[in-house]
Amino acid sequence: MDQQPPEEKDGSAAAGGPPTCYRHPGRETGIRCTRCERPICTDCMIEASVGFHCPECVRQGSGTGHHPAANRPRTLAGGSVAADPRLVTKILLGLNLAVFIAVSVAGRSLLDDLLLFGRAYSGDPSAGIEGVAEGQWYRLVTSMFLHQEVWHIAFNMLGLWWLGGPLEAALGRARYLALYLLSGLAGSALTYAVSDPGQGSLGASGAIFGLLGATAVLMRRMNYDMRPVIALLVVNLIFTFNPWGGIAWQAHVGGLVAGALIAIAMVHAPRERRNLVQYGASGVVLVAVVVTVLVRTAVLT
Repeated sequence: MDQQPPEEKDGSAAAGGPPTCYRHPGRETGIRCTRCERPICTDCMIEASVGFHCPECVRQGSGTGHHPAANRPRTLAGGSVAADPRLVTKILLGLNLAVFIAVSVAGRSLLDDLLLFGRAYSGDPSAGIEGVAEGQWYRLVTSMFLHQEVWHIAFNMLGLWWLGGPLEAALGRARYLALYLLSGLAGSALTYAVSDPGQGSLGASGAIFGLLGATAVLMRRMNYDMRPVIALLVVNLIFTFNPWGGIAWQAHVGGLVAGALIAIAMVHAPRERRNLVQYGASGVVLVAVVVTVLVRTAVLT
């Protein structure tokens, strides 16, 4: 068993240093358990009726009747605390890999069936490949799980794993999945709205940028050092708008904006109106996606 360095009374790894999680000494945090006052990180904190509790206090309070909120642990956004905080992330990663393998085996025919096309491929209906404008709205979703090059899926899956796990733990499974899917849909909708309708688009980048925007919101909410996530965002935007092209910037921007807006509602919603604000914000993003697709379809047809 690994040995952890002793903590100071203030929860710091070293005297005078910033507080660190008592379970993860390498993680700086500004959050403390409201019962025992030990510093806890976002992966360890469990929401209670007042503030946050650490896992030990939740276990000690279970069954006593003195702390009913501790018997129903909640995430920062009000979701249920799961035994495996990365389960949805693992499933999404597995789906992306499964589709990648299927396309690699099946070849171009399956790729053409799943790509995001605005209208008939190259504007030629005789090609036999129809797009969203012809009613194939499913392409807005299937293209989110579609990759062709190894480097493309590798970068996106690394981003999903690094960003998705902490977000899933902080939001809860259902809210995290809604964030991922709506961010990806927003990226697809913006791509459909402003890109060449005969140009195919694919990739999970819209959803990953949504996770990046949500991570920035969450770190700001927890008073973490924003410089790492800002640097990561700047680097990704530089690659997005590189002069050589080849990247669907519309998917990145659409996903980033949607992810940030949904995350703001998730982590800043007042507790007494939490569900209303969270569901409302997610609904607004979904309506914006549908309206964007309808307007673009009307223009193309």
